[in-house]
Amino acid sequence: MKASQLWFTRPGEVEIRQFVLPELRANEVLVRTLYSAISAGTEMLVYRGQLPAELSLDATLTVHNQKPVYPIQYGYAAVGQIEQVGNELDASLIGKHVFAFQPHASHFVCALDDLIIVPDMTDPLDAVFLANTETAVSLVLDSKPLLGEKIVVLGLGVVGLLVTAILSRFPLGELHVLDKIQQRRNLASKFSVYSAGSPDSITDVDNLKSRLGKQEITNGADLIFELTGSPEALNLAIELCGYSGRIVVGSWYGTKTAELKLGGSFHRNRIQIISSQVSTIAPELRGRWDKARRFSTAWQMIETIQPQTLISHNIPFNSAADAYQLLDKTQGQTIQIVFDYNN
Repeated sequence: MKASQLWFTRPGEVEIRQFVLPELRANEVLVRTLYSAISAGTEMLVYRGQLPAELSLDATLTVHNQKPVYPIQYGYAAVGQIEQVGNELDASLIGKHVFAFQPHASHFVCALDDLIIVPDMTDPLDAVFLANTETAVSLVLDSKPLLGEKIVVLGLGVVGLLVTAILSRFPLGELHVLDKIQQRRNLASKFSVYSAGSPDSITDVDNLKSRLGKQEITNGADLIFELTGSPEALNLAIELCGYSGRIVVGSWYGTKTAELKLGGSFHRNRIQIISSQVSTIAPELRGRWDKARRFSTAWQMIETIQPQTLISHNIPFNSAADAYQLLDKTQGQTIQIVFDYNN
């Protein structure tokens, strides 16, 4: 049968192509996609041609273990329904909802082991957030938030909002967020944050510094998440961080760089900058945590948060080009764009 597949043909251009799918092998399944989510971070680097040429898209996923050479497929958050199974597999799998780290396409064939079965009580629209929720869980695990800490989240894209939602369940001292876009700040306010301001507002930043006690150079946030996708934001994180504070960087900057101010408070305050990336689990956790446990925790968070409320645009798959232009040109109008394949 034929499938409609989305291809990035060159920076700033996508098109939908028709491909004939391969015959099922004994351990494979055919999945009809219901929804897939656009990543406003990594995926937009693909769209804009801002990926480092020497790195694979994702070495941990077979489907993305390739260099970013156009034309290329991408996408890693698809939810669909199993329609056919290979002759070694149980026919009772047909009709099951599954999550896959697959590029955007109407149908795809893959090994059963490459799929994650969606829990029966989970709405497929919530399930499309599994990859981002796993990332948020991984960021929180890497940050080790402590009782009574003052925490700041910089950047309220989908991952930033999910991190904020998870942190709001902790007995923190204070939880603050900064983002340029009012719509995002309004969503974060629903998670009981102490303050939600704009990094472009001198008043908002000064008020946050006052709350964090930055009148004294050693005071400040205990923990900061940098999730803006802009390396320049690291300077603001350093400015807000307290003595021996931690800055967890969850952004992937691609080819973007920035001049960092590493003198002054960064040096004297022994500030730690920690890289957090979801493809692996931190070495100190591997004795007790594996990907299965992390996925289980992510499903629990999805049931609690019900993240489909973060979907700002549900766009038919055949209008994919419009979706990328919307996200690229009018970022302030979007939170999460989801492709809908049902029509």
